[in-house]
Amino acid sequence: MSFFGKLKNKLFKSSSKLDEGLEAIIEDGGQEEAPEPPRGRPETPEETPPAPPQEAPQPEPVTPEPVPEIQPDQPLETPAPDLPEIGPEATPPEDPAPAPQPDPAPTPIEVPPTEEPAAPEIPLELPSPGEAMPNVGPDDLAIAAALADTPAASQGKPGLISRLFGRQSAEPVIKRVLDDDMVESLEELLIASDMGVDTALRVTSNIAEGRMGRKLSVQEIKQLLATEIARIMEPVARPLPLYPTKPQVVLVVGVNGSGKTTTIGKLASQFRAAGKSVVIAAGDTFRAAAVEQLQVWGDRAGVPVLTAPEGSDPASLAFDAMTRAQADGADLLMIDTAGRLQNRADLMEELAKIVRVIRKKDPEAPHNTLLVLDATTGQNALNQVETFQKLSDVSGLVMTKLDGTAKGGVLVALADKFGLPIHAIGVGEQIDDLQPFDPEEFAAALTGLET
Repeated sequence: MSFFGKLKNKLFKSSSKLDEGLEAIIEDGGQEEAPEPPRGRPETPEETPPAPPQEAPQPEPVTPEPVPEIQPDQPLETPAPDLPEIGPEATPPEDPAPAPQPDPAPTPIEVPPTEEPAAPEIPLELPSPGEAMPNVGPDDLAIAAALADTPAASQGKPGLISRLFGRQSAEPVIKRVLDDDMVESLEELLIASDMGVDTALRVTSNIAEGRMGRKLSVQEIKQLLATEIARIMEPVARPLPLYPTKPQVVLVVGVNGSGKTTTIGKLASQFRAAGKSVVIAAGDTFRAAAVEQLQVWGDRAGVPVLTAPEGSDPASLAFDAMTRAQADGADLLMIDTAGRLQNRADLMEELAKIVRVIRKKDPEAPHNTLLVLDATTGQNALNQVETFQKLSDVSGLVMTKLDGTAKGGVLVALADKFGLPIHAIGVGEQIDDLQPFDPEEFAAALTGLET
């Protein structure tokens, strides 16, 4: 299954919420529209009048020329002037295929009736949608009706009759006029999906611009909404940049339970598969399970994991890890950190200390600071980004747990407010459930749009 299919299947909470909300908005005050007439089938004589069967083009019959009565003593006249006359005593011309000799008996020569040539086969061409229907006789319709019950037709493929007349199944569609009440309902729905007030107002305003008074269906609203979301997300969809510096230090931060350790393991495995040498530093020295979890991922990816005794200073471990990575010539050094809430000043100061220490080894470090966000936190993610950005200079975001929330719209709000690069999103625990961020796929999956 492609990542888009997995993303769409696992974003069912967000997409189903938007689906239900959009359907309710359209049905509330909407009207059922009659299906449009099928293309290719004439509705009035002025459009493409069908020709009657008797007017179908027929090949012109070949009329045999009258054969004159031949007398016994009269020489036979030949139809072609370049052939010699052939009489009862005439010598046949020199020809590889000699002409048959007439009967010398005095009886009249019997001339066989001339057969009419067979009519040329005229292939039945199917009209493309919008073209006039060709002349079709009753025999052709009988054949087409017989072919309509073939296995291809039973498998859902259009039969010959449907393709011949351009018939297409059309169901009634509910549409609603885009007015102020509908725009307000859309704003409330987007705010409820944690897209944020400012972003929701901007999106609905762009949708309504130039479309007020038009009738829109649920599918059309989804398409417009997905287009606006993709437009917002496009500038921030950038992969994790790689630099020639060795080692490139990647500091991973976030609150408790956001998925930092799992994200580091997945990224390390993917970089290792791409041919990069990676070293992991287990900087979460206060949680024993974090070290064990990283060691499992390190063994799985073939990446060394540097650890320290429980309760050790994480800044000291980060410094030793940089020394080891430089000695080994590693391409990447990924440093895990303990989870901390943005309102704990002491823990946030500890994170600032890690940054100061590794900069003693490399003034440009850390080269990347990834903030891992839990999608289930909703609007609280905005406060986390603001706080972590002040202390650790966040350079990019990774959003996890999009499969377990109806608040996937918060990623749109983050992109609209901060403009930080979104490097990857996660929708599960498997290695392939963390992938580079694609704005169009995310927008389609979030809105439930069929692609």
